[in-house]
Amino acid sequence: MAVTAIDSGRYARREMASIWEEERKLDYELRVEAALARAHAKVGSVPKPAADEISRKATSKYVVLERVKKIEAEIGHDVMAMVMALTEVCEGDAGRYVHVGATSNDITDTALAMRLRDSIQLLRRAAAEVRDVLLDHARQKKDLVCMGRTHGQHALPTTFGLKFALWACEMQRNIERLDEASKRVCVGKMTGAVGTQAGLGPKGLVIQSLVMKDLGLGEPLVTNQVLQRDRHSDYLFCLAQIATTLEKIFTEVRNLQRTEIDEVSEGFGEKQVGSSTMPSKRNPVRSERICGLARTVRALVEPELLCNLLWHERDLTNSSCERVVLPEATMYLYYILCLASEVLRGLVFNLKSIERNLGITKGLIMAERVMLLLVDKGVGRQGAHSMVRRASMSAISRDSIFAEALEGDEGISKLLTRKEIRAAMDPKTYLGTAEEQVGRVIALARKSWGYGG
Repeated sequence: MAVTAIDSGRYARREMASIWEEERKLDYELRVEAALARAHAKVGSVPKPAADEISRKATSKYVVLERVKKIEAEIGHDVMAMVMALTEVCEGDAGRYVHVGATSNDITDTALAMRLRDSIQLLRRAAAEVRDVLLDHARQKKDLVCMGRTHGQHALPTTFGLKFALWACEMQRNIERLDEASKRVCVGKMTGAVGTQAGLGPKGLVIQSLVMKDLGLGEPLVTNQVLQRDRHSDYLFCLAQIATTLEKIFTEVRNLQRTEIDEVSEGFGEKQVGSSTMPSKRNPVRSERICGLARTVRALVEPELLCNLLWHERDLTNSSCERVVLPEATMYLYYILCLASEVLRGLVFNLKSIERNLGITKGLIMAERVMLLLVDKGVGRQGAHSMVRRASMSAISRDSIFAEALEGDEGISKLLTRKEIRAAMDPKTYLGTAEEQVGRVIALARKSWGYGG
C-alpha cells in the first residue's frame, strides 16, 4: 500500500524512482561485490575461477530480494544478508571468497556512489532541458517589453527576454555546480573496517583502485569506515540550490498570473478544473507545487549535514537518515525539474495586460529618463533628481498624467520642450542594452552550453 507521495507516484518519475528501488539497490551492491572479486583475482588473492563464478552469480537473476530479506529478518544485518545470499548461490568453493577483506560500507558507500552518479545524469539532463526552454523564451521574447518591478513596485520597463535570459544563466550555473558536486560524490571506497585496508592486505590500495576503475568511480585519498559525508551534503546543497532557482522562477510566474497583473499564466487544459467550488478559477497549481516541493528539498540539507558528525571512525546515525534524505531529495528535485519544463513550455502571455500595466502609472515609470534628459541639458544630477521628484509627487497627488505634470513644472518646461517630454514617455524606447544582453546569452549558449535553439 502506498504511503508517501513518492510511493503513490504522485511526485515521482519512473526513470528516477527506479534507481532508488530496493531491487536496484541490491543490484548495485552485487555489482560492487563482483568488482571486488575481480580485483582480488587480478592481484592473485582470489582464484580467477572463483571470481568468475562470483561475477556470474552477482545479479538479481540468482540473488533475489525476497531471499535477502528473509535472511535479514533472521540475522538483523542487511549487507550480511546480501553476502550470505550471494554465497549460497555460488557453486564450488567460490562462495568462500565473497566479500573478502571488505566491510559493509565498502559495499554500501560504493553502491551509493553509483546510484548518485546515475541520478546526477538524469538531474543534469532535466536541468539542461529547463535551461533550454528558458533560452527559447529569451530568444523569442527578446523585444517583448514589460513592466520591471523592484520592491513589488513599478520601476522601469524591461523585457521578458531579459527576464528569461537571467533565469537561463542561473540554471546553467546550477548545472555547473552539479558537475562539480559529481566529482566529489561519485567516489567509492574499499578500505575496510576503520579505513586501514588491513583486511585487504598489502595490495589494498591496488584492489581499491581496480574496483573503482571497474565501476567507473573515483577513489578517495583516505577514509575511515565510511566516505566522509561532506561529499553527500555538498550534493544536497547543490540540489537545494537548483530547487531554490525553480522556486524563484515559479514564484514570479505565480505573481504574474495574479488577477490584477495577468501578464503570464500557466496553460490550462480543456477539461482542467481550477476549484471544486468556484468554476471560474484557473489557479497556478503546478507552479505552486514546484514551490512547495522546492522547500521540501531545502529542508533535507540540514539532516545530511548532521550525517557528517559521526563518532570516532563511524557510527550508524547517518544510515537511517540517508535512506530517507538522499532518495527523497533526488526524486523530488527531478520531479519538479521535469514539471518545470512542462509548465514553461505552456506559458501563456497576455499581451493586452502587459501593455496595460506599462501605462498604469500614467508615465511615472519614465522618471529616470526625464532626469537624465535634464542632466544632458546641463542640470546637475542631484538637481535634476529633485526637479523630477517634485513633478512626480505632483502627478501622484493629483492622479494626473506624468507628462502633463512635467509640462506644468516651470523649471522643467524651460529646459525640455513638449515634444521632448512626450517622446520620453515611450517605454519601448528606453531599454538600454537589454536586447544586446539577451543576444550575448544566446550566443554563448549556442557556443558553449549545447543549446540548439
